[in-house]
Amino acid sequence: MGQREFLEEAVRLAIESVENGWGGPFGAVITHDGEIVARGQNRVLLTGDPTAHAEVESIRKAIARLNPEAPSISEEHQNESTLEYVPRPEGSPDPLSERARMLQGYSIYVSGAPCPMCMSAIYWSRIDAVYFGSDLDATRAIGFDDAFQYEDFQKPMDQRRIQVEQIYADLGAKAYAAWTNRPDRHPY
Repeated sequence: MGQREFLEEAVRLAIESVENGWGGPFGAVITHDGEIVARGQNRVLLTGDPTAHAEVESIRKAIARLNPEAPSISEEHQNESTLEYVPRPEGSPDPLSERARMLQGYSIYVSGAPCPMCMSAIYWSRIDAVYFGSDLDATRAIGFDDAFQYEDFQKPMDQRRIQVEQIYADLGAKAYAAWTNRPDRHPY
């Protein structure tokens, strides 16, 4: 299969979501070596879950397929899963020399440009490439205004639409200390 077929499948999933009343016109496929590994479609109206976007659904399905030991991958099997360590990419500002592979080497095809939540999930999953059909302006024109979020993230926290405020840093530091002090932590 090629790029056109991958995007056609993402669009087919998007249309199916709309026709079934599951959610907005968003579908996604994750690919590797010319094959579809996972499919996802918007299911916000079906589930009532605002995070049930096509990209997130496809990432979850890809991870489930690639990690047959999940949800409780033992330490002895971490390097047989998406948690396998890989070296830091050349030129990366990452302070760690290696992290979990996640979906490195995979691509995602989406019917529309990913929203900020989905784009963050794509970054965290280390997907190499994102290809989409409709852009943010087309998405805004049909009533899904994701562009404002990208714009809001560029503002200082105290100027955003949602109140964002750090409180009780000493409490948050306890959780960070638990991670830092764990000798066998597995960076992801």
